[in-house]
Amino acid sequence: MTCVDDLKEYVGIKAACEHLGVARASYYAKTKNYQRKTKITSPKVQPRALSAAERNDILQMCNSERFCDQAPASIYATLLDKGVYLGSISSFYRILREQGQVHER
Repeated sequence: MTCVDDLKEYVGIKAACEHLGVARASYYAKTKNYQRKTKITSPKVQPRALSAAERNDILQMCNSERFCDQAPASIYATLLDKGVYLGSISSFYRILREQGQVHER
């Protein structure tokens, strides 16, 4: 970048960067007090996400004595046959995965 600084007085920044094979954006980023302006935000909560109580209901149902040895897809199907809908199959898997219970339980 010092070479660009030396040449810019004679040929300009654009020509100096082209001649030395340096990208102008890189030159400006290095020479100016360049700071990236990014916001640090927390992850957004989806409005359709299950509440903590609903997630707890699914977890309790999966860990109940009746369903403790069944796969989430079979628990979902059994509950749906009885007219009970707690969430989708993927929700069952997601909640169990967060608790480390997807494999042998």
